[in-house]
Amino acid sequence: METRSGRRPLDRLHPALVCVPLLLSALGCGAPGEPTPPAPPVPAAVGDLAAHQQGNGVQLLFTLPDRTTAGERLTEPPAIEIFRGAVKPDGKVDNKSFRQVYTIPGALADTYLAQGKIRFIDPVAPADRAAARGSALAYRVRTRASKKKDSADSNTVVARFYAVPDRLPALEARVTEKAIELSWPAAEPNAGESVAAYHVYRGELDRSAPLPSPDDLGQAKWKSPPLLLAPVQETAYRDTLFDFGKAYVYFVRSVSVADGGPIESDDSRAAIVTPQDTFPPATPVNIVAAVVPAPDGTRLADLSWSINVESDLAGYRVYRSEQEGERGAPVGAELRPSPAYRDLTVAAGRRYWYVVTAVDRAGNESPASEAVLVDLTQP
Repeated sequence: METRSGRRPLDRLHPALVCVPLLLSALGCGAPGEPTPPAPPVPAAVGDLAAHQQGNGVQLLFTLPDRTTAGERLTEPPAIEIFRGAVKPDGKVDNKSFRQVYTIPGALADTYLAQGKIRFIDPVAPADRAAARGSALAYRVRTRASKKKDSADSNTVVARFYAVPDRLPALEARVTEKAIELSWPAAEPNAGESVAAYHVYRGELDRSAPLPSPDDLGQAKWKSPPLLLAPVQETAYRDTLFDFGKAYVYFVRSVSVADGGPIESDDSRAAIVTPQDTFPPATPVNIVAAVVPAPDGTRLADLSWSINVESDLAGYRVYRSEQEGERGAPVGAELRPSPAYRDLTVAAGRRYWYVVTAVDRAGNESPASEAVLVDLTQP
């Protein structure tokens, strides 16, 4: 049955057709709206921030987060924001005093990475040192993976600040066969203080990159970052644990005592050392020569000498001459691995003088040994 308008009553429509608009309404099948943008990634908060005075600055040490608060892995290192604050007279941190003092772009984070942690030094300006001396500085860090939102605050750390001696003005390095010998002038302590010791640091540079300037290690590419090599009382140190062909950076800090603990000065001027092995082995000694019979009835020259003890010894070279006082030419092109040689090329009725040298793996050759005579003119 139809109404006057020509439409069938709703209750006369097929039940399936009635359900369709109701279902579409329930599912919200209207016109599509604007897509919801994804939430910006927020790095997890730093939880292991540590701080201590280093020279006339404060070194911050922490692990850079690699995941978001949702547990998703960050695709690149986040930017780092460093905040510095004050401590109230009662020892409590003044939360209202924190100010952002540095921002490290994420692209530069690797510059401050050493042994899996960010190491950043906040230099205390000369004008602030007197005010900060004996007092405390508070620090927090945040990280940011987008411009819209940064992470929550890290844990808060407090570092006390004391006067330290000025940095050592010079550091000399001399390469010898057995050691890299370092020396420096004595530190000038502050009034009423004394220098307790010196700390020697050494790092190894990556030889595939250009060597940095000793006055600016900010561009250094480290194979291993500087670590404490030794504490010493004197103004000199011999580093015997080095390898030729590597590139080392040395610097020294003077150490004073404040509030019962050691406080280091700023780094001395760095010494960059690339030791090369230009040192020949010791001259072979105790050369002995003898004439021995050969199976065919001829005679041979038989030589022996004391073994060299160098760890980088490559072998020995034997020289022969028929003129006394002349070194002559090498016998054979190959180095002799052992301290002995039997010359099968001698001729009867002649006299030969032999000398021996030692050669290391760098190609350095020792002076010649004393000459020994093999006389084949006698029956």
